[in-house]
Amino acid sequence: MSLETVRADLAARAPDLDVMVTDASTATVQLAAEVHGCAPGQIAKTLAIRVNGDEFLLVTRGDARLDNRKAKAAFGGRPRMLGAEDVLRLTSHEVGGVCPFGLPAPLTIYCDVSLKVYDEVIPAGGSTHASVRLPLERLLELCGGRWADACEVSQSDGA
Repeated sequence: MSLETVRADLAARAPDLDVMVTDASTATVQLAAEVHGCAPGQIAKTLAIRVNGDEFLLVTRGDARLDNRKAKAAFGGRPRMLGAEDVLRLTSHEVGGVCPFGLPAPLTIYCDVSLKVYDEVIPAGGSTHASVRLPLERLLELCGGRWADACEVSQSDGA
């Protein structure tokens, strides 16, 4: 019931924010961008990562890729993306709906500096049909205020 945990979390910490549920899937960056009529980079995807035994989340722009060199410098070790089972265990969200809200336990969350080109971003909302539109600064606040420089956006990806 991941959508419900996201709704409950936002009701408690950010009652002014709404979870948008759509008929169309938002499970991938491209699908979400089409549904919301925005650039793929404005979709804030959430990556579950392990470095030196520590697990955490990294929220980055939808068209960015984790850069091993930058991530190693940012997090002090080689990053490993978690598999679907570990993502579900860590976040309670299925792949395609992973977001930094409604987590079952406190977790370190970073926002990648690549997001800074957008004033407003759209992360998932706990299901493959749910999203939350919010100002970048609000996302940063709700995620604990930690920036990291761990991703790369290819020059052909735009903004």
